[in-house]
Amino acid sequence: MKYREFLEQESFAKEEIIAFANGTLVEDAPDEFTARLPLPPMLMLDRVLSIEADGNRGRIVAERDVHLDDWFFQCHFRDDPVQPGCLGVDGVWQLIGFYCNWRGGLGSGRALGCGAVEFSGQIRPHDQIVRYEVSIRRYTELPNSGAAMAIGDAKLLVDDVEIYTVEKAKVGLFTGIGYHDYPNMSENASGGRMEP
Repeated sequence: MKYREFLEQESFAKEEIIAFANGTLVEDAPDEFTARLPLPPMLMLDRVLSIEADGNRGRIVAERDVHLDDWFFQCHFRDDPVQPGCLGVDGVWQLIGFYCNWRGGLGSGRALGCGAVEFSGQIRPHDQIVRYEVSIRRYTELPNSGAAMAIGDAKLLVDDVEIYTVEKAKVGLFTGIGYHDYPNMSENASGGRMEP
């Protein structure tokens, strides 16, 4: 699809999500349109049901199908399979980063933290659908640095029962930090503290 179409689309199917993760969804992307969603098995969503903006606020709703053989059920825990709660939080970060791209932000995405996280339930192998409902509290672009950032509050539901809440989840997009020549040694081959 064209970049303009991407910015105007209001939902995304699984095939489009996978193409975005691979960097092949947008055929005429700007040079710094380098953010990606993780590829499976780390990708924590299958489809975006709706995505919308209202000024510097917005909303994104997405789902992931639960599979009996999901990789984490094999190791977390033996004889007591449950999806790690941190993967649900990561799914929220993935969606907020995707939202930043959809709003026109450029650069590579990084989770920046969150406020309170509460778990009141669990995801087990015979559940069906995980749904994320993320309310974007603020989206901003910082033209001088080329960065963009969004902050959102989220609910995570399994089979329509709310089981997690995440407050003030933050994701930023930053230009010039991508490591596109992995595994070669290059300027961005090592981590460490990122300066604002």
